[in-house]
Amino acid sequence: MTKTTFSKIIAGTMTWGIWGKNLDKNQMIDLMNSCLESGISTFDHADIYGAYTTETAFGNAFSESKIDRQKIQLISKCGIQHKNKNRSQNIVGHYEYSKSYIIWSVEQSLQNLQTDYLDLLLLHRPSPLMQADEIKEAVEKLKTEGKILDFGVSNFTPSQTDLIQTKTKINYNQIEFSITHLDPMLDGSLDHMQTNQITPMCWSPLGTVFRKDDEQSQRIKKLATALSLKYNVADDVILLAWILKHPAGILPVCGTSDKTRIANLMQATTFEMELQDWFALWIASTGNPVP
Repeated sequence: MTKTTFSKIIAGTMTWGIWGKNLDKNQMIDLMNSCLESGISTFDHADIYGAYTTETAFGNAFSESKIDRQKIQLISKCGIQHKNKNRSQNIVGHYEYSKSYIIWSVEQSLQNLQTDYLDLLLLHRPSPLMQADEIKEAVEKLKTEGKILDFGVSNFTPSQTDLIQTKTKINYNQIEFSITHLDPMLDGSLDHMQTNQITPMCWSPLGTVFRKDDEQSQRIKKLATALSLKYNVADDVILLAWILKHPAGILPVCGTSDKTRIANLMQATTFEMELQDWFALWIASTGNPVP
């Protein structure tokens, strides 16, 4: 089975609802259309976003938008069980990956998003108690019924990924990766994904550069500003282009709900950063020359 194709930059919806901008229906419709006009056709969800409310808000907007379902891709995640008014049965926060729960959660997401299928289901975070056999049975049933087209994980280590892959193929792993969070590039995670034909997605792709004013951020911003003049793009576009140059084929998940910024971010897909500029940014991040 061929892997699903997603846009080179993915729209993250975590802050579209009550966990962030709290967009109303018309604002969500407007933002969806802006994404599509910019070439972003993939929308990343998780059942837990907005304390289990954002999928429903998005689904209501999507239904009214009249956007062709075949022109977009919907990703969602399951497995995190928080205690709140929408999950009153939860006494304590935990992870759940039983066959019945995965199936139930996907069916809830389909209902909330007002769609017949997810283009991709991700297990949100690894659980010490997850059983590969149960996960396989759930995934196979959901695929057979056409409720999910593809399957992957999120925040899984290579060994955790291998455990699940003893039973069912993983095609995607959504991880934290950025110019200020280099671990996956250095601890073997991205190497493992390339070896196993797993496409990485990355959340928080701009890292802490624009959130912290420490020495690392200052070094990166200074160089990114200089490179933005060279490539004639904004400094945040430079940081996405740095990610896109990696041979693993990483797909950044960008959480902005600013329409102008969304359009600008896609500029990162229109050029390739030169080799020495890429290493210069790495050096700016670590504060040390390449050994």
